[in-house]
Amino acid sequence: MSNLTAKSTPVSIVDRSTNKEVNRPIPVPSPTLRLESITLSFGGVKAVADFELTVDTGEIRAIIGPNGAGKSSLLNVISGFYRPQRGHVWIDGRKFAQVPTQQLARLGVARTFQNLALFKGLSVLENVVIGWAAVRHANFVEQIVGLGRARREREDALARAGEIIDFLDLNAVPDRLAGALPYGLQKRVELARALVARPKILLLDEPMAGMTVTEKQEMTRFVRAARDEFGTTVILIEHDIGIVMGLSDRVAVLDHGRKIADGSPAEVQANQAVIDAYLGVAHDDAPEEVYA
Repeated sequence: MSNLTAKSTPVSIVDRSTNKEVNRPIPVPSPTLRLESITLSFGGVKAVADFELTVDTGEIRAIIGPNGAGKSSLLNVISGFYRPQRGHVWIDGRKFAQVPTQQLARLGVARTFQNLALFKGLSVLENVVIGWAAVRHANFVEQIVGLGRARREREDALARAGEIIDFLDLNAVPDRLAGALPYGLQKRVELARALVARPKILLLDEPMAGMTVTEKQEMTRFVRAARDEFGTTVILIEHDIGIVMGLSDRVAVLDHGRKIADGSPAEVQANQAVIDAYLGVAHDDAPEEVYA
């Protein structure tokens, strides 16, 4: 795989030998994730058209838009479930026409889903440990016998699961069946399973859907804490605009598969194209109130 070319920006510094100011290029790191000209069609209908996106390390990046705008399709492209007809996905400097799903965890990518995907007959701890299984190195024989790397990896998985359970305030329920928990806690368990392998990139597909106001506030706090504590880069799809604007560093807006805006929450909030296409209100209807 080839690497993204690192950009550079000139910075003025003083050359001590001449005591004169000179411009020298300072390398700028490549983004953790970049979507390049992504085009995805189903039966001749374009779900996504020439979509471009860069996501910097440690950034919380939201993608919003009406139902059917192509948001989940983009997450499926990043996850490798869909192969775009055109364009590439760059992950940590590696270029893919289709991201290999079997290598997703080793690439440092984890995901939660719009609909819960927990093993409801397993305990909370067991569900979280499963999130570590994708990055294990023990071979089949070692796993069956339970020796060597398999034993060490099991111990490591339990330790990491315990840390994440503590991090997400799930200490009271590690031995309870996941399916017996309230919906908001189940969503938190799913987040724990995604975080246990300490991914570089976390894809969240409507993590607040169906939650109460209090549960949304808690989930917002945990997502921000994951970024702050682990340096996790987050790509977020969420319909609650108040949550999006309060949580995200930058927001991209989709309408019928095309990006119509991209910028800070304040910039997107004031964008007339976003107000017309996404919110369906007049410009005079104070965006600050709409996004509150």
